[in-house]
Amino acid sequence: MTEQMASGIELMFAGMGIVFLFLTMLVVAINIMSALVQRFFPEIPISKTIPGITTDIDKSVVAAITAAVHQYRKKHN
Repeated sequence: MTEQMASGIELMFAGMGIVFLFLTMLVVAINIMSALVQRFFPEIPISKTIPGITTDIDKSVVAAITAAVHQYRKKHN
């Protein structure tokens, strides 16, 4: 029985060691890939405004949309 316990414990540590090595290699590979992507494909700063869209909205349009939303909520509540 003692020989089986020793074999079981040895197998357990071997399995845990293999899993630990695999996970360590996975973390290293992900870090390397991340560094390569950041090096060769840097982020392009995104402008805050979208070209072609104006921010001037007619007040009557805003009032019409507000009234429509208010009527919809009143009817469906």
